Amino acid sequence: MKREFKKGRGGKFIVLLFILAAIYLTATHYFPELNTYIGDFVGSFTDQTDTGTGELVVHFIDVGQGDATLIRTPSGKNILIDAGPNSSEDALKKYLDGYKIKELDYVIFTHPHEDHIGGADMILNNYKVKSVIIPDLVTNTTTFEKMLAAIEKNGCSVNTPAPGASYSVGEIHFKILAPLNISEKDLNNASIVLKLTYGETSFMFTGDAEKDSEYRMLDKYNKNEFSCNVLKVGHHGSGTSSSSSFIKAVSPSVAVISCGKDNDYGHPHSETTSLFNKLNIKVYRTDKNGSVVARSDGKTVSFNN
Repeated sequence: MKREFKKGRGGKFIVLLFILAAIYLTATHYFPELNTYIGDFVGSFTDQTDTGTGELVVHFIDVGQGDATLIRTPSGKNILIDAGPNSSEDALKKYLDGYKIKELDYVIFTHPHEDHIGGADMILNNYKVKSVIIPDLVTNTTTFEKMLAAIEKNGCSVNTPAPGASYSVGEIHFKILAPLNISEKDLNNASIVLKLTYGETSFMFTGDAEKDSEYRMLDKYNKNEFSCNVLKVGHHGSGTSSSSSFIKAVSPSVAVISCGKDNDYGHPHSETTSLFNKLNIKVYRTDKNGSVVARSDGKTVSFNN
């Protein structure tokens, strides 16, 4: 007796999948940019992770014309240096949420300019912040007042940085090198500068510190305090920072410049990029590369954008 099989929903579904696959392949062949849009769409439904790998991961986040750096320790602790401008609050929150960030052991606001603390109130109101490090400065801007209100509202511990002070978060350590001179008339040179170390590798973060601050540090510290693998370039690559003597002392293999595409300040300035080129220092820029991610296993540093 001949057995007959009826086509059910399963068969129709398979045929539909083949049709959709054919449409996708045809569309992405003629419009390859669809791959990017589809990837972003799918990625929005999945969380990313970079913990549990035995690595220090440093995210130089693209926040336009501003600074924001997320540091994730091998054991999953989190540090945030600066919070970008007001205009990038949503983008910064999306980035942090994509990595399931819930708690920040330290948030360091290098100095009270809007492009570094614009997202401060958002950070303090949406994440558990154990401790805040800020310079001993007061300004009368709305952005600064919103940051102070959020600190008070959430009962955050506040520390003012003392040059030479050291902090530890699990396997990593960081040391405060500046500011060495505090002036409310010169906020850039009041920026916190710190060097973070994990194993045999190190990173230096400079806020908007300009040449005056650089020269003060060079006068105060032994040369071995400066050498590092990666430098977050001061003041978005402005010519007011990155003196030749300071960059030679730091002698990084890689420099990262955080700046906005086609920004009004012309950052980074040609004298800065020319200096890095002359010294054979590899440069990543958030305006060209987007968010830049560095990974350290304690011995070497690699980059993965």
